[in-house]
Amino acid sequence: MAEKIWFVTGASKGFGRIWTEAALKRGDKVAATARHIGDVRDFAETYGDLALPIALDVTNRDAVFAAIKQAHEHFGRIDVVINNAGYGLFGTIEEVSEKEARAQIETNLFGALWVLQAALPIMRAQESGHLLSVSSIGGVSAFPTVGLYHASKWGLEGLNQALAQEVADFGIKVTLIEPAGYSTDWGGKSAAHAKEIAAYEPVREKRKDMNKDRKQGDPHATPDAILQVVDAENPPLRFLLGSVGLPLIRKDYENRLAEWDDWNAVSSRAE
Repeated sequence: MAEKIWFVTGASKGFGRIWTEAALKRGDKVAATARHIGDVRDFAETYGDLALPIALDVTNRDAVFAAIKQAHEHFGRIDVVINNAGYGLFGTIEEVSEKEARAQIETNLFGALWVLQAALPIMRAQESGHLLSVSSIGGVSAFPTVGLYHASKWGLEGLNQALAQEVADFGIKVTLIEPAGYSTDWGGKSAAHAKEIAAYEPVREKRKDMNKDRKQGDPHATPDAILQVVDAENPPLRFLLGSVGLPLIRKDYENRLAEWDDWNAVSSRAE
């Protein structure tokens, strides 16, 4: 298989680092981006000319376009984009401040949008390419205390579903990667936390109970699956990562359909 040229955001840790390394190990070339170039410079030290470290804050639209341009000029094309940069914001809807809410959407949704907009003209000219965005099980279901995170990922889901229809005739593929819970730094140092209101403590305790027996996946077990999706002739629009997601989402969607059906007589009279 011919080598692929990747552009990865959030390549300094977690999935971004693991998938960047997997691509480099098999001989692909990667523009690896992170807020601090020192966090990704080691890729070039280990893999030489296969890696191009770039400092990038995805909330800066001009910087995103400049980084994509740099990668394209350096490697000659871009075959795979992994929109991975993002973080979790913990807090109930009432607790989250305006600044925290805007920062969450700016990074997780608008940051991904800028990357897509910057890569699309290149891929249209190539008449090929694969745009992958890291959503979440939280992009198709929702749980208490992470409402703004859900808002960012549900937005990403709708954006990419529309995008897939817009670019299909250009030979461009689109995939949403939807991980369940993994033992990455998502809930650790990378996370942001709103100031807590005591009245919501029972909600937080209930959420802890929901999670206590839930299996955490090993992020180092994911590269083979991601490479299969990247290499697929007809990749999926939505790809659940891990075994936990499908049973949970199936139940959620069954409940939605049942509720819509229960209220359908009322809905139909509103025409």
